[in-house]
Amino acid sequence: MAKRILFQGDSITDCDRRRSDYYHLGLGYPHLIKASLGFECPGEYEFINRGVSGDRIVDLYARIKMDFINLKPDYASIYIGVNDTWHEINDDNGVDTAKFEKIYTMLIEEIKEACPETKLILITPFVLEGSGSCNTEEKPTKYNTFREDVAQKAAVVKRIAEKFDLALVELQPAFDEACKMAPASYWTGDGVHPGECGHELIKRLWLEAFEKIK
Repeated sequence: MAKRILFQGDSITDCDRRRSDYYHLGLGYPHLIKASLGFECPGEYEFINRGVSGDRIVDLYARIKMDFINLKPDYASIYIGVNDTWHEINDDNGVDTAKFEKIYTMLIEEIKEACPETKLILITPFVLEGSGSCNTEEKPTKYNTFREDVAQKAAVVKRIAEKFDLALVELQPAFDEACKMAPASYWTGDGVHPGECGHELIKRLWLEAFEKIK
């Protein structure tokens, strides 16, 4: 029987997946991961994407039963956090860092209790300068606020990964390094949502983490 890989997160994971198609992975890094693993290991893995655009940690936690526990994945990655900051900056509807850590910890504890055999990969959020993260009237104030708060969320994810001994993918340093080769707009137009090359970067880091736990 094929081992099930579940991708969880927000719009970066969702990436236009079709809700009407159980196995449609969207256009982002889950799709690229399937292409690589599916080619290298034909028939060994089943791939499911349950990312939901706009999700914060509280939204992901609310659907833990239907979109995680019921699926009983062998492997799962979680990529959440940027909306917890972005929604606060734009709409006063974000999740502060203390609550983010509390709910994220509850999420992992409940997953480990219900699905003790599931191997997890946690992905830290990142942000670069762009139209979504920073506009011209508010430069650099808005971007600095955005970046600082996302860094707090990323630090939480890293702490949780260490606490539960989980695989970790750290995106901010990887994208900062990538920006030495090409500008931020090459990797993500709005500072948050990666383009094709940004998703390729995430895919490569994800596969490195997966190789250590498979």
